[in-house]
Amino acid sequence: MSPVSTISATNPLPLKQSDTNPIAKVGSGFADIIKSTISEVAKAEHQADKSIEDLQTGKSKNLHEVMISVEKADISLKMLVQFRNKTLQAYEEIMRMQI
Repeated sequence: MSPVSTISATNPLPLKQSDTNPIAKVGSGFADIIKSTISEVAKAEHQADKSIEDLQTGKSKNLHEVMISVEKADISLKMLVQFRNKTLQAYEEIMRMQI
């Protein structure tokens, strides 16, 4: 059994210095959300296109799976457009604010 080290004033826990820049804290999170959302929509559209191509070439016989794939891509794209619209509305509202 290993001895448990004690924490004292002479041996404090190492603390990470926080970044006081508020833009650095927020900027990367929102950008990452946008990038991942766009990439997921692109993946869904690519999968739908592949499903349609497989159905046309005879590799796939399941029409219902193709339709599900196409509807997923359609819903994803509609969600992305609404996300863009809400983001633009929020930006316009912030720009109308009086300082």
